[in-house]
This record gives sequence, C-alpha cells and structure tokens, in this order.
Amino acid sequence: MEKLDILAIGAHPDDVELAACGTVLCAIAQGKRVGLLDLTRGELGSRGSAETRALEATKAAAMLGVGFRENAGLPDGFLENTKSYQLAIVPFIRKYQPRIVLTNSLDDRHPDHGKTAKLVSDACFLSGLRAIKTTDANGREQKAFRPEAVYHFIQDRYLKPDFVVDITEVFSRKLEIIAAFSSQFYTGDIQKPEEITPISTPEFWKFLEARAREFGRAAGFEFGEGFNIERPIGVKDISNLL
Repeated sequence: MEKLDILAIGAHPDDVELAACGTVLCAIAQGKRVGLLDLTRGELGSRGSAETRALEATKAAAMLGVGFRENAGLPDGFLENTKSYQLAIVPFIRKYQPRIVLTNSLDDRHPDHGKTAKLVSDACFLSGLRAIKTTDANGREQKAFRPEAVYHFIQDRYLKPDFVVDITEVFSRKLEIIAAFSSQFYTGDIQKPEEITPISTPEFWKFLEARAREFGRAAGFEFGEGFNIERPIGVKDISNLL
C-alpha cells in the first residue's frame, strides 16, 4: 500500500460523507491518494442495521473513488479517549502513513463526534512514538509514524471554520454519495412516525445545502466545507493563503 495523502476517519459510517466528502472528491480529482476509516459500524442508529450500513458504506466508498474503506470495530455510542481505543487506531495510521488526517468535529450534537476528535488527535501523536510497539496483520512490527496535520470537519453543530474548502464543482455529487446511505436519510419513501429522526426528513437536505452555502459564501465560493485546526498552519509565503 502506497502512503496516503489523506486518511479520513469518522466515528460512524456516513460522518465523512456528510461533512467532508466534497473535500475528498476534490483531493482525488487532484491525484491525491485517499482512504477511509470508520471507527464503529453505527450499530446504535435509530434506522438501519449494522449490516445494512456496511453495505451502504461500501457503495459510498465506491462512488467516492477512495483507495479503501476499513472499520476499526469500536463500540458505537461508547467511544472514549482511552489507551485501548488509541492503540486500536495507531496501527491504521502506521499502516497507511497519511500526510493529513481528517476527523470528527471538535464539538457536536452526537457525543461520539467530539470524543473521536480528541481520540484520533491523540492517536496520531502516539503513533509517532517509537516506544509504542504495534504489529501489522502479518505480525510484523510497524514503524512509528506521525501525520503532518489533523483537521476536524464541522458537522451538525455550527462552529466557525478556520478554513473552508471550495466544493462548488462537486456539490451535486456529494449529495448523490450521501444518498447512498438510504437507511439513514429521506429518499422519498413513506416513513412511519417511529422511524423519523432529525436526519431522515426532507428538511435535512435543505440544511446540508444551506450549511454548504454558508461556509462557501464566507470564503467567496458557492459551496464549501468547513474545518477546524488545533494548531496554526505555517506558511513561508503569505500569498499562499490567498
């Protein structure tokens, strides 16, 4: 496996698609190597089984055109920034050696999201410590590796972005990919009252467009995806920020 440019890590299947797949699509179009890692199977979701969501995740990954999609098998709803969960993520980071890691929002409606933000950030740091030993699937010791940057995509709860990626050219494709998770989102089907969730209504699609327009407008684009950073981005030429 060649080293990745970007590894996108989400607490649940569809997290990356909802908040960052426009960025992923643009990166792939630029020739960058991108992979996905879901930490859980989303088994506690109000709609759809873990098996259904796995099939949807595979379909979405194919539509995105990423190099792979893996699942860490951690428990949905009970993610914590613990040693055991950190050590469950480190082997993936060392295996794929991404320059950039994209992961969940620093603060969000679902408690797994904010916890994953810190969990992944700490796992990326620990992955660079040689004293921590991990092995690959064949039992071979992995080399220490630390990504150059961790960026947090903004999800349900509004946060002021530190930077915005222009996704105008791929926005319609992003919506098609999100729709691959048909068990989670409104696709024109008749829903029973007990099946309706905050993300399964027609209005949620309007929210996704409004949020993308909001982020885009602030940065001078039609549609955008917003990200937060934990430490400043360094540049040698200030004009590179234009």
